[in-house]
Formats: sequence, structure tokens, C-alpha cells
Amino acid sequence: MSTSETTPETPGTVTATLTSTTRTTTPGVPPSDTLVTTRHTLRTEAGTDLAYTATAGRVVLREEKYEDGVFHGTEAKAEVFLTAYTADDADPTSRPVAFVFNGGPGSASLWLHLGLLGPRRVLVGDVGELNPPPFGLADNPESLLAHCDLVFIDPMSTGYTRAAAGKKPGVFHGFTGDIESIGELIRLWTSRHARWLSPKFVIGESYGTLRGAALAEHLQTRHGMYLNGLVLISSVLDLSSIDFANQRNDRAHALYLPFYAATAHYHGKHPGRTRAEVIAEAQAYADRDYPWVLSRGALLTAEERGAAIATIARLSGLTPDYVDRADLRIEHWRYFGELLRDQRRTVGRLDARFTGPAASAIAEEMDADPSFDAIDGGYTAALNHYVRAELGYASDLPYERIAERVAPWSYADFEGRPIDVSPMLERALRRNPHLLVHIAFGVYDGATPPAAAEQVVALLRLPEELRGNIEKAYYDAGHMMYVHEESRLRQSADLADFVRRASRRGEAQEAGE
Repeated sequence: MSTSETTPETPGTVTATLTSTTRTTTPGVPPSDTLVTTRHTLRTEAGTDLAYTATAGRVVLREEKYEDGVFHGTEAKAEVFLTAYTADDADPTSRPVAFVFNGGPGSASLWLHLGLLGPRRVLVGDVGELNPPPFGLADNPESLLAHCDLVFIDPMSTGYTRAAAGKKPGVFHGFTGDIESIGELIRLWTSRHARWLSPKFVIGESYGTLRGAALAEHLQTRHGMYLNGLVLISSVLDLSSIDFANQRNDRAHALYLPFYAATAHYHGKHPGRTRAEVIAEAQAYADRDYPWVLSRGALLTAEERGAAIATIARLSGLTPDYVDRADLRIEHWRYFGELLRDQRRTVGRLDARFTGPAASAIAEEMDADPSFDAIDGGYTAALNHYVRAELGYASDLPYERIAERVAPWSYADFEGRPIDVSPMLERALRRNPHLLVHIAFGVYDGATPPAAAEQVVALLRLPEELRGNIEKAYYDAGHMMYVHEESRLRQSADLADFVRRASRRGEAQEAGE
């Protein structure tokens, strides 16, 4: 069926061609793609009208079946949900395309989709001015769609993505299965839409940065697909850089100190000083003295230990007594509950600008992340409305924005060694010296703190000329820096500029003339 409708939440009229998604599942009948196409217009930041096509639905992934060396065709293994936006009447050989996902593991792509990149965005608000339910949607004139086609991917068990009937989703709930399935979806979409000659990008957030770096290498090695650009938003490529518990290493304690200092400054613990001054002092201490202090253990003299306690307490905003009892090692979950304990409030992990009431004033750590609580309802309501009312996709499955069933996530490939994809990124850059990398940091990100990501990048084994392929941008917000309006606008402009430069179409055409 098809209809034309006006969406009240949208400035102007959206004309959509809707195709019924009703499908009866018959035992023994292989699943098929269920995709719905709608057409829209976006008034961009430049003041021009962009006509685009949206496609939402599930794509069936299949695997080749062999028995005793004999090929027996293909068999469905997964149905992956995606939302794709393509500009109408664009040249596919010059129009860039970006494949986008969030992290978790276990997160769907709604955050980047409705928070930063897509043509529609959720109206949640920010610290101190959060909007009440039921929130709302608006056009996003700064959408990256003005410069690049977009394909938002929900990994296994997130969003509406599920294993095929009779298949176990657990084979996808791990590093290798995840990379292979998303890489296969990217190959399928690229082939079916004749986009092999398009400039291609991968954009990931959080665990999606670890996935993205590994995908850059996997796409090259498995499919011969070379990317133009890789965007890492709130980067974590080496999990040992933020690991407080599993390996009992002291690396994370030092690398979190600049974040603690920035957070303490934001909440008034460093009166009379600028944030830059406080972070610079914390970074210098974390780079040299703090690792040495932690490595000495019981060999520290009383004077050395006392000096360390005083410095760590002053920079982090905690009391010397707490730092002493913590044996100089401030664990982040405890920090979020400790910094404002006297106010009976907890600090956000995803975004330390947010605070919320503590469930208990004597709890060892916070009971919930107030920064996630602040935005979860808005994004979830917006996605569930948008996918049905504007994109025309209907499903009775719950849209799993954070899927708990992916746990435990398998890192079998890294048994006996740190979970670190840095070597894969190094290999991707050596093999494709045209690959550009853009890394976005949130100053108040307590999930993937900037100092940890910076150290991992500094340790990449690359020739100097390839280091120039990596650029960085800092924003005055947290893990999802686009929650902050000023950061969202600047980040949108930064990514548009990156896509333009990394696509290099103008340079290639001039060189060929």
C-alpha cells in the first residue's frame, strides 16, 4: 500500500511511500528481506532542499553450506536491521557513503542516528534544561546526509536484529562473529546498490570504535574493500587502558586522573583555576609521577606517599582520607558516587556534567548513571515513533536499544592477551595509506576517557608519515558529546569537513585531467 501523509512534528510536509511490512512466517520457508522505502526532503544548513530516500528494515544474511567438500547452497543465519538514507539523483561513483553503529557491546545505533548524524533528531535537552516526556523530533539541518549517504546498522540482538529462526544468536555475540556479520552486511549493501566506487566511511562510537578499527582491517583483508575514512567517536581501541578489575594493572588509575580533574573542576572543586590548567597538571602527573608512585607499592616512603595522596586528592576533588583508604587507586564507578557524596548526589559516567540524587548516601558506588537516565527515554520514544510513523516500518518485536542478551561477550580471539585492536588499525593504515582517521573526544567522558585514548594512539606503531593521517577533536561534553548543543553543531561541521577531505574526489579528478 502507499500513502501520503503530513507529520505534525516535522516542519513542512513529508511525503512518504509506505510499503506494507506484514509477513507471515511459515515453517520451513526461508526468510526474505523486509525493507520499506519512503521519500523525504530536508532543508539543509546551507538553505538548500535535499531530496532523499530512506530505507528501513531487515536484511537476511546467509552463509555458504558445505558437506564433505560439496557446496549445498546458502542458508539464512541472521536478519539485520538497518536504516539507510541516500540522496536522490546523486552519482554513486562520487557520492560518499558511511556505515554507522554505536557500541556496547549490545547497543543499537539510535544514539548516533537520532542524536547527531541522521536527517531527524530527538529533542531531549541538556544539563539543567531537559525536556519532559514525550519529548519530540525535529529536522536536522546539520545532518551528515547533506554530504554523505548514511547506513545505520544494529548489530546482532540489538534494535530489531535477530538470528534467523532456528539459529543461535550467541555465535554473533563476540568479537569475531560481530566483525564478520557487520562486514558481510556492508559488502552486501555496497554490492546491491552499486557503491563499490563510492568513497566509503565507517563511523563508530565507544565499543563501535574498537569494532570500526577492526572492520577497517577486516574489510580490506576479507573483501578487498578499502575505506576513505574511519571516524572514532569516544574511542577505546585497547580495553586494558580502561580496565580497573580484570588484570589488576594500574594503567587505568593514572589514565583516568585528567578526567577526574576535569570533572572536579566542572563541579566547583578548583575555584580560581581554569579547566585547562587543572587538566594540564593532572595530565603531567599521570604521565610521569603517578605511574611511578603506583609501581612502588610498599616501597614508597611515608613522605612520598603523603605527597602523592595530597596531589591525587587535590586534582580529583576527593578527600585525602578517601585517597589514602583507596590505596592511591581511584576506581571510576566509586568516584562517580564519591565526588558529591556530601551533597547526596552522583556524577554521570557517560557525561560527568550530569548529576542525580544518590539512592543511598553510604553506598560504595552509584546505583545508576544519571547521564544515561537523562537521555534514555527521549531517544527510545523518538526511535519507536519515527521508525513506524515516518519510515513506515512496523514490527511487534521490542526495539532493543541496550541488549542484555549479548552478555557474556566473547573475546576468545584475545585469550591470554589484552583486548587490543591497535595492531589491526596499524595494518589497515599501512595497507591503505590513503585512509584518514578522525577521533572525537568528550572532555567529560567517564566511559572512554580522553587520556586513555590519547595514549593508545601515541603507542601506535606507525611511520611518521602515516601519523599525519590521524586527526583529533575535543568537545566540551561527555561520551555522547552531541547531547550538548554547541558541541553537536561543531561536531557536525567537523565531520562534514572530514568527509569532504577524505573523499578526495576533487583531487583525483584534477590529477586525471
